[in-house]
Amino acid sequence: MFVPCGDSVPDLTGFTLLMPAVSVGNVGQLAIDLIISTLNMSKIGYFYTDCLVPMVGNNPYATTEENATELSINAEVYSLPSRKLVALQLRSIFIKYKSKSFCEMLLSWVRSSSCARVIVLSSSHSYQRNDLQIRSTPFRYLLTPSMQKSVQNKIKSLNWQEMEKSPCIPEMNDSEVCIRIPGGGITKALYDESCSKEIQMAVLLKFVSEGDNIPDALGLVEYLNEWLQIIKPRSDDTAAAALPWKIPSSWRLLFGSGLPPALF
Repeated sequence: MFVPCGDSVPDLTGFTLLMPAVSVGNVGQLAIDLIISTLNMSKIGYFYTDCLVPMVGNNPYATTEENATELSINAEVYSLPSRKLVALQLRSIFIKYKSKSFCEMLLSWVRSSSCARVIVLSSSHSYQRNDLQIRSTPFRYLLTPSMQKSVQNKIKSLNWQEMEKSPCIPEMNDSEVCIRIPGGGITKALYDESCSKEIQMAVLLKFVSEGDNIPDALGLVEYLNEWLQIIKPRSDDTAAAALPWKIPSSWRLLFGSGLPPALF
């Protein structure tokens, strides 16, 4: 499944894998874009899979005219060895009935590459929140049992809220309760599969609506940053609270290239 860019497979032992779920507003993918761009992570390979809709495009993190013509595809892997971070970016949707196969192959690769843990960045439909969720923070987290042992104390110190269980059949209060992530794509499947395979996984998500989801992506990476401290503020001045996330060059065309002047 994983094809390295170089002649040898990179050693990812002990690395933390960051990845998005293709979910409502594409918030997870935008958040991963910010992380890869800000940390200037290097591409180390890609996933060769028939589970995703094929696509190809220019380098989304181009910084010069020379590297702007480099090609990118639907599933690429980036790395920052100095921080023991590896990031998987997904850029297309799943072929029908192929998402489960992808989850299984992905987690098999996580095990074979000896990654220490997986953090999934995702989102969920804000209009399907219950009353409690509407009145509280829009961020939630989930930890697999094997992950809880190592990070539970840290998460508690952050005062984060765990994703609540809700009726498995909506609108039926007497139905059994379970974890539901409407609009979350493969998030729930990845979480369940990781629980059964005893893989250390955390899910961080935000309740969002479709639209301009750049603010949601910035909120999600700052939520992650509270835990991992990927980047730190430029100064200790609390007034300058904004973190220096680097916007990828590809975001200039996030909503298209604008109307051609010839129309007018």
